[in-house]
Amino acid sequence: MKITILGTGDTVGTPRVGCDCDICTGATEEGKTRLRTSFLVENEGSSLLIDTSPDLKEQLIRTGAPRISAVFWTHAHYDHIAGFNEFYRVQDFPPAYAPEPVINDVSGFFHFLKFKKNPVPPYEQFSLFGMDITFVTVNHPPIDTFGIVIRCNGKKVGFTSDTNPHLPDKTMEELMNCDLLFLDALMPAGVNIGKHMNVAEAEELAQKLSPKEYYLVHMSHRIPLSQDHAASDFMTFEF
Repeated sequence: MKITILGTGDTVGTPRVGCDCDICTGATEEGKTRLRTSFLVENEGSSLLIDTSPDLKEQLIRTGAPRISAVFWTHAHYDHIAGFNEFYRVQDFPPAYAPEPVINDVSGFFHFLKFKKNPVPPYEQFSLFGMDITFVTVNHPPIDTFGIVIRCNGKKVGFTSDTNPHLPDKTMEELMNCDLLFLDALMPAGVNIGKHMNVAEAEELAQKLSPKEYYLVHMSHRIPLSQDHAASDFMTFEF
């Protein structure tokens, strides 16, 4: 299994349009980005996406333009789904998997597209492309949002998606002791907005979940590029 982080940014990405803060200015000068957060997961010759960000065209071109076999959606916010239309005239729209509330929300947004919809109940493991996958409920009010756990080759990888730190006990159990864990961390420590974690909250959650390795994603332009445990665009991991 190979995982590529296609983007690590929040809904507006970094550099932010029109922003002259030190972080955005430094990112521009260094040619660095935080594209909107999504992931490419490859196994047994198949490729799937976790979320389809508005930057999907650039993200796929920079990873060799793989043919996508399936899409998993964590929730129906624009920055996690809008890129799905980039498959138009490129390939058949890949089948989508998500819990039913997400499938319904995204289907409404893309009412003009035809694609296969696969509702998946949370906490019910299913197998695809040699991987065992579980959607887990997280806490991103007011919208239904889900994290993902993937088990493959004796390894476990967790993705919290957008969430605050108050996760259901069952989700905590599923995310415990991951070999690799990706955590929402929108704001720097001390900035609290209720439906996302800041860096300190994400690090505290990581301590509770005891992953072997963890990285912060979905970061705003207020988080330094040098932040400890910050993931970067197009990092890859192989198991």
